[in-house]
Amino acid sequence: MSDWVLHVDMDQFIAAVEVLRRPELAGLPVIVGGRGDPTERAVVSTASYEAREFGIGSGMPLKIAARKAPENAVFLAVDHDAYESASTEVMSTLRALPGVVLEVIGWDECFLGVTTDDPEGIARLAQSAVLEATGLHCSVGIGDNKVRAKIATEFGKPRGVFRLTADNWFEVMGDKPTRGLWGVGPKVQKRLAAHGITTVRELAEADEGQLTAEFGPRMGVWYHGLGSGLGPAVVDSTPWVARSHSRETTFQQNLTTPAEVRSALVDLAGQAFDDCASEGRAVVRVHLKVRYAPFETKTFGRKLSEPTTERAEVVDAALALGDTLDHDREVRLLGVRAEMAMPDGGDSAERTPVRGRI
Repeated sequence: MSDWVLHVDMDQFIAAVEVLRRPELAGLPVIVGGRGDPTERAVVSTASYEAREFGIGSGMPLKIAARKAPENAVFLAVDHDAYESASTEVMSTLRALPGVVLEVIGWDECFLGVTTDDPEGIARLAQSAVLEATGLHCSVGIGDNKVRAKIATEFGKPRGVFRLTADNWFEVMGDKPTRGLWGVGPKVQKRLAAHGITTVRELAEADEGQLTAEFGPRMGVWYHGLGSGLGPAVVDSTPWVARSHSRETTFQQNLTTPAEVRSALVDLAGQAFDDCASEGRAVVRVHLKVRYAPFETKTFGRKLSEPTTERAEVVDAALALGDTLDHDREVRLLGVRAEMAMPDGGDSAERTPVRGRI
């Protein structure tokens, strides 16, 4: 018997939930985002596989998606409550599987820790259980740690199962670009390329000292190990505790005056504080996100002098950050994130729920 990590990822989760509610949408390009109006400012939350064939993907402005979409494409508004309900049902189903340790890492994905000689059998059991309980399909990656299980899922999509371990890591991943690694985004990929590191194998063979000089002692070592698929192997069922709560809004018309910015920040900071207060936890830091027109985004924050449970102090901190903005530029988006003190024993994973997007 061996220990395995399974990564379960729901296929096109949000779009699939919508198609489940509206069967007539099956097979159509479905794009979910904002209030479902492609003439408004908002981004794509998810696109069905049919829509992705036209180059439409998550994070794309709806207006651009509309230009790419065919005539039969369907645009739908985001329905957080429906996705939350479906997610709860999926995770409850997986948690009930015998001999499984479940670690939720998002609305539509989780890790399963199992001890078995047949991880593929467990993976297919998980798929069938979720399908029977919810009508939704998922893909499962099998690995000897979380990194390899997470990456394996992409090779199994859609509705499939794929195993990625130390034995086949370089065979499967060696010639892939570093962007294919979990945790390597376009900025890190560019910094690695500046050192002549463009593939996974090159990253594994790179000089660790060179990487720590570029990324620091902790992340340099992490990225070096990532080239070999190294990562944690323990699945932790400890309930996840949010580190922070955020509220952000993309405005249909740009904000053009300091008064408009301040008014918006008061609302957003108050809402973020209320989310924290509902958990009975103090706020220790406030962050501000701004997107200037046409599309330049900046984020910054400040630590409070001491943890607070006072709404006014959080709002004042957000306003102070707002005073540092360039008031000669029009504002397209604002967001406020309130970071909370972590309770004893809480999982401080960097997963921040964001509400209020339009």
